[in-house]
Amino acid sequence: MPIQKALNKGKVPVKIFTDSIDNNAIKQLNNIAQLPFIHHHIAVMPDVHIGKGATVGSVIPTKGAIIPAAVGVDIGCGMNAVRISLKAHDLPDSLRKARSSIEASIPVGFNMHKEHRVKASILNGMDRPLDLILAKHPSLTKMMRNFHRTWGRQLATLGGGNHFIELCIDESDDVWIMLHSGSRGIGNVMGRYFINLAQKDMGRQLGNLPDKDLAYFSEGAEHFDDYVEAVMWAQDYAMINRREMMRLVVSALQGQLPKFKATKEAINCHHNYVQQETHYGENVFITRKGAISAYHDELGIIPGSMGAKSFIVRGKGSKASLCSCSHGAGRKMSRAAAKRKFNRFDLEQMTQGIECRKDKGVVDEIPAAYKNIDKVMKDQQDLVDIVHTLKQVICVKG
Repeated sequence: MPIQKALNKGKVPVKIFTDSIDNNAIKQLNNIAQLPFIHHHIAVMPDVHIGKGATVGSVIPTKGAIIPAAVGVDIGCGMNAVRISLKAHDLPDSLRKARSSIEASIPVGFNMHKEHRVKASILNGMDRPLDLILAKHPSLTKMMRNFHRTWGRQLATLGGGNHFIELCIDESDDVWIMLHSGSRGIGNVMGRYFINLAQKDMGRQLGNLPDKDLAYFSEGAEHFDDYVEAVMWAQDYAMINRREMMRLVVSALQGQLPKFKATKEAINCHHNYVQQETHYGENVFITRKGAISAYHDELGIIPGSMGAKSFIVRGKGSKASLCSCSHGAGRKMSRAAAKRKFNRFDLEQMTQGIECRKDKGVVDEIPAAYKNIDKVMKDQQDLVDIVHTLKQVICVKG
């Protein structure tokens, strides 16, 4: 569907690809649109909801500046999906052992691997720019005292929250592995540090912003290049984290599924990140906070909630959406509200037929806490084509 709502209270318009948006998100978007360096317009995806610093589901083009809180603290969070050589009929009746094998291979939550997993061939010298970044910022080094020793052990770990690993079946009965994670604790520390530094650097100018979380680094300012180096490092780390995690999941499943011989295709994409792109004749920084790139013929991944459908999509290169689409279903209810309203029995009912945790520890991830993924996909039919529809049969949560 085309743009369904437009806001015109800022210096640039806000174009929204859904009619399902609450007033808090609208207020937040109007605040962002007041900033003087926003280029042309802000695009808002159908999974939109209020976020910390900036609205989740927003695509923000900036000229000569970057807003660290818009990128957020889960820097480089995104998806990886691989179609494997199995068909649905190759799977055993019980998937408990397969799920257990994944959980034994991939640490979740705050857990990490027992040994340092970093090899120079894997990270291609990423440790050197990290050392250079830390050398310039003693306070960041202090904050990262533990992470600097353990970030190699965090590689190929899932984390918590809405991060997951799934085994799915598509419309042709092909089997897929899909996972969702980011730059882990090290990216979180970097994000928090530079958000605070941007606020400190702005000094008295901070009071002129509609929200202090919109503090920014201007191109050419003292810490602009440092932030760009750090965020690019974290984004690379997140990409490699997903790739290495996928490698371990494939290995774990090969031990449980004898017919599993090879993988067919893979997609690895960010949905919380910043990069330089050209839009409406200008080279700008594009911040996608809860959105993925959807250039013409570009493949992407849009997961539904736990127990719902997910999608492999092909971008249409929509100029109005800044060549973007949604990153998922999007929350319609906070985690605290979900825990108040639902219990583990509700979770069991909504995840019938899926091999997954069904305890109170993951009630905040219940499908009913998210928007209807079919409505989200209908709202962005001008942005992407659906290539594959996936249904989970295993879900490992952080």
